[in-house]
Amino acid sequence: MASTYKVLAQSAPSATTNTDVYTVGSGKSAVVSTITVCNRSTSATYRIAIRPAAATLANQHYIVYDSTVPANDTISLTLGVTLAATDVVTVYASTANLSFNLFGAEIA
Repeated sequence: MASTYKVLAQSAPSATTNTDVYTVGSGKSAVVSTITVCNRSTSATYRIAIRPAAATLANQHYIVYDSTVPANDTISLTLGVTLAATDVVTVYASTANLSFNLFGAEIA
């Protein structure tokens, strides 16, 4: 099985909207090694959820919920999240001034 190390996803989502930032493709799996949340303005909160098999978003999917990013700062989460085909990473930001980046590997 070949692993491709890369930027898995990047998103600057709209405020107060759940946004699917990454979906594992059919026949693949992935490891999200690091997620960064960059705040480009005043203090804000964010959420990150992992939805197995594209399940409807529910409380059990959150790995971060309403955590704060200080103004003009970046949070780096080194997690090693393993994902199967069709799993989805969903993010949410309290303002439109947050950027999310996912780094890791896709395995085909």
